[in-house]
Amino acid sequence: MSDRFAQARESIYQAHNEDPNKHTTSEGKERPYETHYAEQMEFYLQKRAPDASDVLKLAVCGQHFRRWEVPRSSFNMNKVGYHSWRTHLKKRQAQQVSDILKECGYSDEDVSRCISLIEKEGLKQGEEEVQVLEDVACLVFLDDQFDEFKDKHDDQMIVNILKKTWVKMSKQGQDLALEIPMTEDCKALVGKALEG
Repeated sequence: MSDRFAQARESIYQAHNEDPNKHTTSEGKERPYETHYAEQMEFYLQKRAPDASDVLKLAVCGQHFRRWEVPRSSFNMNKVGYHSWRTHLKKRQAQQVSDILKECGYSDEDVSRCISLIEKEGLKQGEEEVQVLEDVACLVFLDDQFDEFKDKHDDQMIVNILKKTWVKMSKQGQDLALEIPMTEDCKALVGKALEG
């Protein structure tokens, strides 16, 4: 691990640790949610692409950088508002994380690359590292957020979301998704989504 990588990662985690939203661990301890989320992202990156570049690792670690500072409610609560919020977040997060890379001595090329990754430029064109980041985000959703998320929405909406999530992933990502331990309810919903 290079000094600049360790320094950049530490700076990203220092910000994550300020998240006022909490995640309760299986041991009953509370931790900042973004710290937990970044650790989950890193865990799945190691499974999906163990030889990932430092820039991809930092982009994965900082994908939701200071996201809590821009709540969903700060944009219109409709579909257009949702997409505007997501676009705003991607650009904001990409800029803030790339600033950390710059401060830690990364080249202009690496800084630009970090922005492209967090903004997911080239995803539809099959850009490999962007696809890895997308796979990792989808895997974390399925493993860490899906069970709670499904309780807030009706089954048909969940099945539609799962279908959209599935087609965003590469074959490697899909294979890893099928290895995730799930409750019977979640398995049934995934089964319905894959049937269609």
